[in-house]
Amino acid sequence: MLEKRAVEFQLEEEVRGKHVKEPFCSQYHCGSLLGRGGFGSVFSGHRLSDGQQVAIKQISSDRVQQWARLPGDVSPVPMEIALLQRLSEVGGHGGVISMLDWFEVEGQGFLLVLERPPQYQDLFDFITERGALPERLALRFFRQIVEALQFVHAHGIVHRDIKDENIVVDTRTLEVKIIDFGSGAPLKETPYSEFEGTRVYSPPEWILSQSYEAVSLTVWSLGVLLFDMVCGDIPFERDQEIVRATPIFTRRISKECQSLIRWCLAYRPEERPTLEEILSHPWMEGGEVEEGGDLQEDPSSLPSQSL
Repeated sequence: MLEKRAVEFQLEEEVRGKHVKEPFCSQYHCGSLLGRGGFGSVFSGHRLSDGQQVAIKQISSDRVQQWARLPGDVSPVPMEIALLQRLSEVGGHGGVISMLDWFEVEGQGFLLVLERPPQYQDLFDFITERGALPERLALRFFRQIVEALQFVHAHGIVHRDIKDENIVVDTRTLEVKIIDFGSGAPLKETPYSEFEGTRVYSPPEWILSQSYEAVSLTVWSLGVLLFDMVCGDIPFERDQEIVRATPIFTRRISKECQSLIRWCLAYRPEERPTLEEILSHPWMEGGEVEEGGDLQEDPSSLPSQSL
């Protein structure tokens, strides 16, 4: 879980950025720490020119697992920057967090300037505070996530760390966004042999043979995530449970929803659905959710954080 506390973040003035002449400190103000994860820390901030609220992710160079080179750039950058830059260049997607800019801080690492929804809560906290979600609300979130992942895959990227902590919910609109591409990689059809994602969301084939393919990994993680949403917690904690691949439903869940979860959590990777097959599953086609019909109270009254 991210550590959330306020600290001051000191920045060097000499920075390098994507087609940027002005240094970071001339364009943005960096505020308090919002969270800290395995790949870096995230701070609140705003753009000085117009006051737009942003999130500023700081990545230490010694924590970077994969590097990439951008066209026309001599020095390598963290893979996360290259992946988000690619998605930005094709117009982005409403269900994926947008990178507005990036900078290199000499001797310290890199800064990513990201969009910041005005009212948000990550899905982990959303579920922790509210408990298991009604299936209609879970469906609303899940459809958005799968459609966003279709976009990500269509543009040659695999996220590799889909989980509740990497989904943020706009508590006013109930729109969701996928965040944190720190474990991401270029999409390929051949197996991967490295994994920096979250073990309890990883599939049996990774536990047993340290190998997996992009789509089957993603779909397994989606099965864990959907179970988490409708039951209030993840289905597997230990390696033995993951390898057994038999979720035990702790709440009364519709047969259609159980069917989709079990399909996503099929032991054999080749027996799992594609993203397109998920979207055409009977549970997913159970009807569009009515606006505002998922929550008993006004969503704007839900607890939220300002990133």
